[in-house]
Amino acid sequence: MAVALDQHRAAVLAGVNKTQLERLAYIDFKLYFFGELRRADVVDRFGMGPAAATRDIAMYKDISPKNLALDNTDKVYRPTVEFAPLFEHAPQRVLTALAQGFGEGFSDALKPMIRSEIPNALGLPKMSVLAPVMRAIHRGKAIRLGYTSIDSGYTEREIVPLALVDIGIRWHVRAFDRRHRQFRDFVLTRMDAPTVLEDSQVMQDETAEHDVQWSRIIELEFVPHPEHPRPEVVRMDYSIPADGVLRVSVRAANAGYMLRRWTVDCSPDHSLRGIEYALWLRDPLALYGANNAQLAPGYKDPHSKRKIKAL
Repeated sequence: MAVALDQHRAAVLAGVNKTQLERLAYIDFKLYFFGELRRADVVDRFGMGPAAATRDIAMYKDISPKNLALDNTDKVYRPTVEFAPLFEHAPQRVLTALAQGFGEGFSDALKPMIRSEIPNALGLPKMSVLAPVMRAIHRGKAIRLGYTSIDSGYTEREIVPLALVDIGIRWHVRAFDRRHRQFRDFVLTRMDAPTVLEDSQVMQDETAEHDVQWSRIIELEFVPHPEHPRPEVVRMDYSIPADGVLRVSVRAANAGYMLRRWTVDCSPDHSLRGIEYALWLRDPLALYGANNAQLAPGYKDPHSKRKIKAL
């Protein structure tokens, strides 16, 4: 019976267009995370008529008949004890939706779906900077801009932006720097008046395929810090598998940032102390060759004394 139901679901969903699929996912979301669904929820979210919302709910019930039941007292659909989500809901997207809204409205109209609190972002870029940079990434173009670095102060640059990166405390752009002829990270808040260079040809060696640090994937293995007083809590916090090792893949270009953000002890002898060091990098040599490895707490390059410059 379960096999037949799964086949029925797959057949129905295969014939559903993208817009209706989004509405079905929203119905699933409301039932799963709020324990109730009103027809008005679908009407308000998608700006549709009551009859159309009723059809969507009926389709959802046809696909998963045991997922919801109508509570006649409140005229509300509620999940049954047999409820199983029809869609896979990614944790990060769910938390963002709950804290900032499920795409309802724009700008200040976005409101959290539950009482929640998110730390203020202190280093957000100007949209007048972000927009041309994103256009350049999307279209494979170079840009000219003013840039202020800690080492050089203000300079005029030409860069070929490749990707947008969030390191937790700021956003930066991975780009090819034509001035230094190498791939570097450029902080968005330090950019001034970027202009897309429509007539400037991007050469092959300026593309992401030639960025070795970006293309190289490093496999890291984390274990609860040997000095942590409650390793069982660490295993719970990071969903560490039964074998006791959390395995994470990361681009070499982003490894140091990630390890600093997570406060991972990367010393060879797990010598860093403090409750904030919940994880230890079991094999620090896995970072060898990553240009920003020395940003990682406690990391010691066995073959270099080069210092990473200020962030």
